[in-house]
Amino acid sequence: MTGIRDKAAWRAEILARRKELAPEIREREARALAEQAAVLARGLDGRWACAYVPVGGEPGSVDMLDALRAGGVRVLLPVTGEPGPLEWAEYEGPERLRRGRFGLREPDSTPIAGALRSAEVILVPALAVDRRGTRLGRGAGYYDRSLSASRADARLIAVVRDDEVVGHLPRESHDHRMGWALTPFGGLLELGE
Repeated sequence: MTGIRDKAAWRAEILARRKELAPEIREREARALAEQAAVLARGLDGRWACAYVPVGGEPGSVDMLDALRAGGVRVLLPVTGEPGPLEWAEYEGPERLRRGRFGLREPDSTPIAGALRSAEVILVPALAVDRRGTRLGRGAGYYDRSLSASRADARLIAVVRDDEVVGHLPRESHDHRMGWALTPFGGLLELGE
């Protein structure tokens, strides 16, 4: 994945690669991300983190969320609704997830007003992230609209596969810069200009 392309070309390539990924590789990466989440949880005991339930070809699993909780982190997950900023509700275990909009799994609890402002760490789904911190999402803009409400000092972390940390992605004015990438085998990588 090199060269300057538009976001649609990047999305098509990465989604195709994820679709072809062997199940055993996906499972090995999910286990590794759960281990990385356990490391990330150290030092966050009792604090809030926002995350998401991976679906389709997204890296990770609910084990990543359970690892955060086991480390004492209170986890918020997005609750889908109308297009616009996401609402957030507390994750209380896989048995408390329901099917939401777009086939996403989300908490069955009531959203917490202003919850995003409580999170010190925000794990953001991504198709790719570049070394400058530009994140490539699916293009609906839910996260870009939501992250404006986060704390100024929140650690924004794009969760991607190891080969999805790339040299350069197209950046637009509404894109929120990620400070870190979390990958299965590379761990937590600091990103910067």
